[in-house]
Amino acid sequence: MPLPEKIGSDRELEDLLSEPTDEDVATVARLEPDILILGAGGKMGPSLARRVRRAAERAGNGSRVLAVSRFTSREARDSLEADGIPTLACDFTSAPAISGLPRFPNVMFLAGRKFGTTDRTDITWTTNTVVPARVAEHFNDARMVVFSTGNVYPLVPADGPAPTEQDPPMPVGEYAQSCLGRERVVEFVSREAGLRALMFRLNYAVDLRYGTLVDVARKVYAGEPIDLTVGYFNAIWQGDANSYALRSLELCESPPQVLNVTGPERISVREAAQWFGTFFKREPRFVNQEGPVALLSDSSRCRALLGEPGVSQERLRQWVAHWVAAGGASLNKPTHFEAADGRF
Repeated sequence: MPLPEKIGSDRELEDLLSEPTDEDVATVARLEPDILILGAGGKMGPSLARRVRRAAERAGNGSRVLAVSRFTSREARDSLEADGIPTLACDFTSAPAISGLPRFPNVMFLAGRKFGTTDRTDITWTTNTVVPARVAEHFNDARMVVFSTGNVYPLVPADGPAPTEQDPPMPVGEYAQSCLGRERVVEFVSREAGLRALMFRLNYAVDLRYGTLVDVARKVYAGEPIDLTVGYFNAIWQGDANSYALRSLELCESPPQVLNVTGPERISVREAAQWFGTFFKREPRFVNQEGPVALLSDSSRCRALLGEPGVSQERLRQWVAHWVAAGGASLNKPTHFEAADGRF
């Protein structure tokens, strides 16, 4: 499928995010049929579910795809069902609800409490540790891709090497600590009960409605100040992250593998803002200077195993610029990539 110069609507965006690659289809064809997506109502869930569904249809092996979530938004559930994806509502904090889930051989576990969850840290810890433990125990004979985050790594020198999967986690703040907790409880079940798993350490996915590049572009367009304290970041097109996640099912092992998932570039906040400023014909406003540290990941292993991202950073920022200029990112939720104090 040729890539467009720009993306003009939510429907076009969803179609592009959901379009499986040949490698996606081949993966589904090799897997034992049936794939369960837990947390399908969140940011990445709907487009991932659609991609898996399309890949299964093209693989022609009869694989079922079931999307499970709390589905606080009826619209999200209706949209998935309209695309032929069966859904199931589930309160993941309920142990009986988890024990009632159908046991599929392939599970993609996206559910979790995300950035900015400082008001009820007890809920953050429950969602990110207790729930994964119960899920892992229920699906202990499955393959499971467990979505995690590069936030489990420490802040590193901005001009030094980024952490690889071999580097020890050193999470800063309760959100990041709870994400490492998720990994550890799944690892325990994997080692004790044989669950084949992979920790999918993602940072940061961009789908034009949200993401690091969108945060920078929106601030330039709106004339808002851009904080340079954390002066560098990583980013990856969400469609590429979806593809990597699906294909990671074949990499699941016991004990679990770890995979850093992001783009290959170390992106400068200042340079990105200046590029968007040129596109929008607006001068970026900066505050503070680049600090000594940043939250970065080295995705060399992911790219060696699964190939380079299909969407380059150059094309991605072109898409972001057109989208923001058309007013498509006015309601985006910030990623807080510039936070260096561990609150998020």
